Amino acid sequence: MKLDVVVPTYNRSGLLRLTIASLLEAPIPAGLEVTVLIVDNNSKDDTEQVVRQIQSETTRSLVYVKETSQGLSHARNAGIRAGSGDLIGFIDDDEEIDENWYNVVAREFNDLAIQFIGGPYLPNWTAPAPTWLPPGYYAAIGIVDPKPRSAFGGTFQGNLMGGNAVVRRSAFDQVGLYSPKLGRSGKGLLSEEDAEFYRRLRGANLHGMHVPDLIIYHHIPASRLTRKYYRSWCYWRGVSQGLLDRELKEPVAYAFGVPRYRIGRALRGLASLPLHLLSRNGAGRAFADELASWDLAGFIYGRHFIHIDKYYAKQS
Repeated sequence: MKLDVVVPTYNRSGLLRLTIASLLEAPIPAGLEVTVLIVDNNSKDDTEQVVRQIQSETTRSLVYVKETSQGLSHARNAGIRAGSGDLIGFIDDDEEIDENWYNVVAREFNDLAIQFIGGPYLPNWTAPAPTWLPPGYYAAIGIVDPKPRSAFGGTFQGNLMGGNAVVRRSAFDQVGLYSPKLGRSGKGLLSEEDAEFYRRLRGANLHGMHVPDLIIYHHIPASRLTRKYYRSWCYWRGVSQGLLDRELKEPVAYAFGVPRYRIGRALRGLASLPLHLLSRNGAGRAFADELASWDLAGFIYGRHFIHIDKYYAKQS
């Protein structure tokens, strides 16, 4: 088997060093050939110099790819096109893989029925976690708890997250690449490229597994441990989901062009907010109540108002 590991990066050369080190130092099992592709998405720092230096020092296969079209989806797609592996792995430039990551990949893809796998994101905290962290919103700071090994779309109901995933190239040949209409660009928080791609995988009836020992460690900076960041993340996730809804509606009841469950969730949150504010140790639940309204506001804007071309032009 040949595995390409695609790492999109944008102005994070310091963290990128740690990411690359984990990829180059982890043991590779017999029968697995690994190439690491660093996709520089218009970085203004010393990213290229960092990669070139490491290339000169390692005996492993490390490739530098330049992608000038701004955006996470563009960068991932460039890495897919630049490689030739029959397996394509994805991690982000603020992550480190577990030392057993390659062994898990080789083990899982010995089963020819498996087309894609994903795994947990364990936190690498850089500051103490606040007491007000809202339950149900761990994805905002990039935490995915491990669940028992289970099939996507079956007992595991989450999405395939692109910061810790491996997909057969044949699956991309079948369903296409990541949508450049979605995904982060520059410092913007537009997202849902993972959800849209996962819907296509599921729509093609491709079999995937959540694998609890396919572990990455995610750097969580103090800048994300603020209420302001959470509000922004929830709003822009809502915008992204609204954009996705333009193309593919959910099989649920709608009101005013919005899924009714989203409206109900926001209203229930507003109703329970005072109770949670007054309850002991209720700060996290109270904040979760508030965030449901930010999510709804973002969805309405994304579904009905945002001009996506103008948005991406501002991020370039």
